[in-house]
Amino acid sequence: MARVGGRWPEGDSEIGNLLRQNGLEATGIGPVEAWPSSLRHIVEMVVNSRQPKFVAWGPELAFIYNDAYVAIFPERHPAALGKPFQQVWSDIWPQFEPIVKATLNGRSQLYKELRVPMWREGQTEDTWFTFSYTPLRDDDGKVAGILCATMEVTDQVLAKRRERIALDEAREKSATLALVNQAGSAITAELNVDRLTQIAVDAGVALTGAEFGAFFYNVDDGEGGSYMLYALSGVDRKHFERFPMPRNTKVFEPTFSGEGVVRSDDILLDPRYGQNAPHSGMPSGHLPVRSYLAVPVKSRDGGVIGGLFFGHSQPARFSDAAEASLVSLAGQAAVAIDNARLIRAAEIEIAQRREAEDQLRKLNETLEIRVAAEILERQQAEAALQQAQKMESIGKLTGGVAHDFNNLLQVISGNLQLLGKDVMNNGRAKERISNALLAVERGSRLASQLLAFGRRQPLEPKVINIGRLVSAMDDMLRRALGEEIEVETMVSGGLWNSFADPAQVENALLNLAINSRDAMDGTGKLTIEVGNAFLDDSYSRTHPGVAAGQYVVLAVTDTGSGMPPEIVEQAFEPFFSTKPEGKGTGLGLSMVYGFAKQSGGHVKIYSETGDGTTVKLYLPRSFQSEDRIATRDNVPATGGTETILVAEDDEGVRATVVEMLTDLGYYVLKAKDAQSALTVIESGAHIDLLFTDVVMPGPLKSPELARMARERLPNIAVLYTSGYTENSIVHGGRLDPGLELLSKPYTREALARKVRHVLVNQAQRRQTNPVPLPANGQPRDIVQPRLKLLLVEDDTFIRMDTAEILRDLGYDVIEADSGEQGIEVLRGTDTDIDIIVADVGLPGMSGPAFAALAREAFPSVGLIFATGNSNLPEASRFSGSVLLPKPFTTAALERAVKVAAQQRPIA
Repeated sequence: MARVGGRWPEGDSEIGNLLRQNGLEATGIGPVEAWPSSLRHIVEMVVNSRQPKFVAWGPELAFIYNDAYVAIFPERHPAALGKPFQQVWSDIWPQFEPIVKATLNGRSQLYKELRVPMWREGQTEDTWFTFSYTPLRDDDGKVAGILCATMEVTDQVLAKRRERIALDEAREKSATLALVNQAGSAITAELNVDRLTQIAVDAGVALTGAEFGAFFYNVDDGEGGSYMLYALSGVDRKHFERFPMPRNTKVFEPTFSGEGVVRSDDILLDPRYGQNAPHSGMPSGHLPVRSYLAVPVKSRDGGVIGGLFFGHSQPARFSDAAEASLVSLAGQAAVAIDNARLIRAAEIEIAQRREAEDQLRKLNETLEIRVAAEILERQQAEAALQQAQKMESIGKLTGGVAHDFNNLLQVISGNLQLLGKDVMNNGRAKERISNALLAVERGSRLASQLLAFGRRQPLEPKVINIGRLVSAMDDMLRRALGEEIEVETMVSGGLWNSFADPAQVENALLNLAINSRDAMDGTGKLTIEVGNAFLDDSYSRTHPGVAAGQYVVLAVTDTGSGMPPEIVEQAFEPFFSTKPEGKGTGLGLSMVYGFAKQSGGHVKIYSETGDGTTVKLYLPRSFQSEDRIATRDNVPATGGTETILVAEDDEGVRATVVEMLTDLGYYVLKAKDAQSALTVIESGAHIDLLFTDVVMPGPLKSPELARMARERLPNIAVLYTSGYTENSIVHGGRLDPGLELLSKPYTREALARKVRHVLVNQAQRRQTNPVPLPANGQPRDIVQPRLKLLLVEDDTFIRMDTAEILRDLGYDVIEADSGEQGIEVLRGTDTDIDIIVADVGLPGMSGPAFAALAREAFPSVGLIFATGNSNLPEASRFSGSVLLPKPFTTAALERAVKVAAQQRPIA
């Protein structure tokens, strides 16, 4: 982070002074001046903080801390500054390694009062720390380090331990209850309910002279009973397991209901079994006692807590005085239990409040770091958004400039080529014309790069494997870069396919390679890598316009001089260049940037002064199979005798192209705009090819002119030309399917080849779908009668492509994007619809539902259901309907229409 008129980091601290000293180099991240801006920002914040903090950054987690942290390990300072985390804390690394790994995986960590056996002053001692680990991300959004805010709490933990020990000792002392006399004793305050009830039982045994005593708790035991043994004295617990309390007896009901004392002085035992005899009034299985005493224990509010039960194997052992003392003991026990519960509840509440206060304190301590990180992330996102908006504005400007520039170049180029024929025998003149044409060619490349940056070039994307494309360019790259540049190409296994224009990918790679060659002054190593990549939501948030998802990345790395951050920020701007004047246009990287954005991808530069540069081009992944890219036929640059209608608003361009086509042998008609061209078409003149500019003034646009021309002259071919396509025939960055385009400026040879190519293709289509001849045997351009089709398809591209194919096949087509719109078309049309082509999975009203309504209005209409399901039961209820499985070919579509026409119901 550069500072103007100051030092980095600001402030006056010992660590800050060490960081400012020359020669300090952190492991894995180099000297301070080479640190990335994100690291420098967070280190400055840490150094100036008064809370103990450190940053661990880079592949070896270089350790950088502040003055407040020195007190934690004074014997390791200052040697630890900049050293690897594992080396600095080697004695506790096994304990902290999983915590570090979890943080580097993007998870924040918080530990409270963690015991750390630390090596101090020559020995290991127990220490306790409360700390947080927060993942730190670099400029690319990847986790590159850790930020720790910590506090040693050893003194506090040891103080709490001493307090607990003292409290336990006090409780132990109060546990010994003094019996007031043989008739009764008093229970002192006891905080632990378990121990208190045990003391009460023990005291009751001593007080009453019983052989054993028990405390039964009056709660549901989950098995139908309600008397639960809580404390026992004077006998082994196994005795009670053998003779459990009766679950259904009501002998002790007065005790557990709180009504009073239950007492028996003599119970007869059955000598055969040592159990209660039936006539004793006690059920079989009762405890083997001759006398017993049961006293209720009530809380302050009168509710019964439980009952004290004492028994003896001899009759009449309980005196009235013992009974009275036992009742007194039960009262004291109830008060003590209430007190213990209240105190315990208070302790829990106090502990909860302390925990809340501790969490609040820790939250305040880490708030500074979180706020700073949030501010930094927002600043990065705002800067990236501003840069994206600036690039978008420049792109719109350059696109408009390129349109006019290409028209001027076309006039110059065309006239120079025509002039060349007039001076064929003048060597000096021919040389001058050749030089001028070279200048036109350079201007054309310049305009093409401007269009690429402005995302206005017509792309022809295909599903490609970039690894194969790059490998095929190896020889060409080596020739272009020279023998002094070492080229290494690495393609990852399992590479995904991508959807992009292969010619533009090659152009982008060539531009990047040439830029790298210049940065290395012709000598060095160039590494080209192709692999799969995933850009997550975190990266997307700091890079506006970049969608999170899967990409194929093409990376070009050189060993050149690199670039400082301020140069990297401007590298994609058009005409910005660090090369000497005359050595470059500054449009190479701009073209790569525009191509990436137009293709739905992303481009990123990683560079540091003296360490070379890496440019990564991300193109979106495609899940489709790779397209077969056929080599274009080299159509000879010859002319012909066909009739061509030229529609061009620029007078200079129009005059030049008319003369060039005439010179090639064609019969040429001309029009100054689309409306004038339509007038010529409707005049009845025979026209083989419409050659029209895309951008012309007037209400009638070129695509609409082409459509109307095909309606009137089904066999006419159409060729577009433009220096700037806007959005009329290019959508989503790609040329509309089935269209032919000749970009301005073009040479006489390029014009001849393209015109011949379009005319040959049209002739082949005419042979496949011949136009009927009239009685005189002469060709005609009007087919009658023609079937009228209604195409209902919600996908825009499928609808446009299918409609274009149907019109080429000679049908009149009306389009609708939903069943609801299809109904409106049926209501408003003047003539009957012959055939309906409907997608099955329409939004809202389905295809079969729409077809049912259509059959009500037009009982004889033919039906074609386009679907990805080869078996559609709903279609069987429509007589004569045809299934057209997706994806379908032109031939399959034509067959379906013919079958539907033959199978139409008779009204």
